[in-house]
Amino acid sequence: MEPRQEGPGPGSVSAPPSPGRGWLTRNVVLLSVVSFLQDAASELLYPLLPIFITVTLGAPPLVVGLVEGVAEGSAAVTKLAAGGLTALYPRRRLIGVGYGLAAFGKLLVALAPGWPLALTGRAVDRLGKGIRGAPRDALLVDGVPVGERGRAFGLHRTADTLGAVVGPLLGLAAYEAFDHRIRPVLLVATIPAALSVLAVFAVRDTARPAAAGTSSGPAAVRSVLRGVVRPPRGLPVGYWRVVVLVACFGLVNFPDALILLRLQQIGFSVPAVIGAYVAFNAVYAGASLPAGALADRLGPARVFAAGMVAFAVAYVGLGATSDHRTAWGLLALYGLFAAFTDGVGKTWVSTLLPAGAQAAGQGFMQGLGGLAVLVAGVWSGLLWGSDGRLPLVVSGVVAAALAVFVPGAVTRRGSRRAG
Repeated sequence: MEPRQEGPGPGSVSAPPSPGRGWLTRNVVLLSVVSFLQDAASELLYPLLPIFITVTLGAPPLVVGLVEGVAEGSAAVTKLAAGGLTALYPRRRLIGVGYGLAAFGKLLVALAPGWPLALTGRAVDRLGKGIRGAPRDALLVDGVPVGERGRAFGLHRTADTLGAVVGPLLGLAAYEAFDHRIRPVLLVATIPAALSVLAVFAVRDTARPAAAGTSSGPAAVRSVLRGVVRPPRGLPVGYWRVVVLVACFGLVNFPDALILLRLQQIGFSVPAVIGAYVAFNAVYAGASLPAGALADRLGPARVFAAGMVAFAVAYVGLGATSDHRTAWGLLALYGLFAAFTDGVGKTWVSTLLPAGAQAAGQGFMQGLGGLAVLVAGVWSGLLWGSDGRLPLVVSGVVAAALAVFVPGAVTRRGSRRAG
């Protein structure tokens, strides 16, 4: 990776989007396509991962929580550094590197003879996610009016999550085609991952001045380390309130792989686990754009709070029931939680940040939340036992309590949009 250069080149830039084009910009469309392809690859692999780790590789359930916790922690640390990286390198180049690492990580998982290499592959995959997330989200809102960003993020999350519908369906077809062998299915996941890397080349970055005195290797390292150990400065109080809320919530929002393990433990077959995951993502995809539009109209805080309530009901319900029909309904509710918090949370933060701090602010918020998920993955894995009831119920109750504090994270300026 080379430092930022002005003018054309591998990380070439072009003119900024012209004003008055509304929220559906070229980059919103292209980044949505890129995310669709990568998520199809990720979610082809993801519902099979807990079964692959516990059955094929013979590891205990604790390892599922450990693998996913370390993976999210790897992404989190990288997200904390993303602001410093974005100040040094073209955003499109960082996005390409991030998606490339994700593709390589999936290959490592598919080839893993034991769970340590599967853990390494997941960590590499999530390192890529950490590198690409903040520059992608910053580039996504370039040229998008503040009051329309909910729809921009909503469309991006819809496309991303449609990949999470298509991917598991492809995985299920491959699972049957390969005579119920999981490893060949994981190899198939590398194909759409590689296509997503190629699609990044169509994305346009906007020209920004290079940061003075940051072109040398040591300066780059110092900038990245500062991003990890020191939070960004000069950001609004409302932003920090949201960051604290997201981090606290992350401590009880353990990786979805454990939700899928819970389904297997109450008697879901492998195809049923994949089908349930498809249903979750179908609800997530279908509700993301309406949730974004609702956030533009009512304010993201209210929509985010509703999502946390849906999370609480879904977690407590999944912990309390072993009935398959009830579990399907709770997974649909869990899909609403994802739609009402993921893109909406990014929208909320984007309205509280000045234009020049979008990447640093988004990266720090997402990074701290990812570190919290690392902790959640470890403690929930330790307490999982034979059926996971206890961590599910505890997380649901805590999330319900946290939802009460969402209004306190709202400022007049940030409750709907920045002025």
